[in-house]
Amino acid sequence: MPGNIDVNALEGMIHSGDIDTVVCVFPDLQGRFMGKRVTGHYFLDDVLGAEGMHACLYLVTVDMDMEPLPGYKYANWETGYGDFKMAPDLGTLRIIPWLEKTALVICDVLDEHSDEPVEVSPRQILKRQITKAEAKGYRLMAASELEFFLFKDSFDDLRARSYRDMNPHSLYIEDYHILQTTKDEWIIRQLRNGMDGAGVPVEFSKGEFGKGQNEINFRYGDVLEVADRHTIYKNGAKEIAALNGVSLTFMAKHSMEEAGSSCHLHSSLWNEEGSESLMWDDSDPDHMSEAFRHYLGGLMSTTRELAWMFAPSVNSYKRYQAESWAPTAIAVGKDNRTCGYRLVGEHKSYRIESRIPGADANPYLAFAATLAGGLHGLENKIEAPEIFKGNAYEATDVERVPTSLHEAIAAFESSDMARAAFGDLVFEHLLNTARQEQSIFDNNVITDWELMRYFERI
Repeated sequence: MPGNIDVNALEGMIHSGDIDTVVCVFPDLQGRFMGKRVTGHYFLDDVLGAEGMHACLYLVTVDMDMEPLPGYKYANWETGYGDFKMAPDLGTLRIIPWLEKTALVICDVLDEHSDEPVEVSPRQILKRQITKAEAKGYRLMAASELEFFLFKDSFDDLRARSYRDMNPHSLYIEDYHILQTTKDEWIIRQLRNGMDGAGVPVEFSKGEFGKGQNEINFRYGDVLEVADRHTIYKNGAKEIAALNGVSLTFMAKHSMEEAGSSCHLHSSLWNEEGSESLMWDDSDPDHMSEAFRHYLGGLMSTTRELAWMFAPSVNSYKRYQAESWAPTAIAVGKDNRTCGYRLVGEHKSYRIESRIPGADANPYLAFAATLAGGLHGLENKIEAPEIFKGNAYEATDVERVPTSLHEAIAAFESSDMARAAFGDLVFEHLLNTARQEQSIFDNNVITDWELMRYFERI
């Protein structure tokens, strides 16, 4: 894979002066990379040696503003916020072509004393579900499609004017539009080529259903590798935008006048060796194997209780609007974009596309929820519902996705399945994260809408 290197190649590049910086990172609860930039020689001599690398425990208890939040058992002011280890996963080592002489490696987070994985770290939450699947003879192959809005303004300029009067890169909807995407190509080409060069293989880019909205799709692979690539892409796309004096956002809904930005998750079950898909059945009218039906039955029956893991913020739920291309119905259809779940492909490519997550989802948690729900269905032989036909936005006999973070938290909190799947410590950690996000919004925010509605007239 172009961009991926092994440690011997890295050592040679450091000694030759081609690499002088290694960015060592891990994903936090928001799906952002946290970590340190280290010199090449320090990485070889110390990070890979007995000393290793350390970071503060509080990094898995903070919100978007880096505020350490109350209510966590794992780390808090009483425990003193000590350190954990960052252990480089050398299989993730790659060149970052848009940053001069820079490599990146994703780290696993370990207890400083026992070297045991920190269970509440998002990458470990996903790895634990992968281990459960492997124990039952399943391997999950996956892909994610991410949409974003591109703006002519820089990040700093937009923040200085409180994100008002934004200038989208297009003045009209550019879905599949070649002329407008040619105007975008000077920056989108940098994203495509940069990702390919960083070992994040691109399939294509296209305009999406919004002013300045674009989508870049990537090759499928093992679910952990895909979650890693997803996070490298989100971080890198914003870095490339910033380096070019423009900005982009992966908010689920940045304006109620525009379409939302999704993160469609594609998944399929394969055998343990990854050589054979377990999804297709020639003898079934819908070509769905028994394993596929139970996997899908698990996904759909747990959608509401796991919704927070696909839609983690107050803003996430603004995306679920009728006839907006975002789903509101927990239904499955054949190539039907009005449904929350969409059957696509055939034979080895036969898979389920979940349209539930927004672009703001933490991919490690979203894929962990996907695996947990699917395994629940397989273990309990939960049958998938009948294929839905028609406009699912107008259906009266299907479940709906939660309409607010409040509703999603309540569903997650009451989920015996989620507690069993993730364990008490992780479940309570995730639940507290959700509660704190809602509490901050409820108790600390006056919105522009409130001022416009109430300032003079109430």
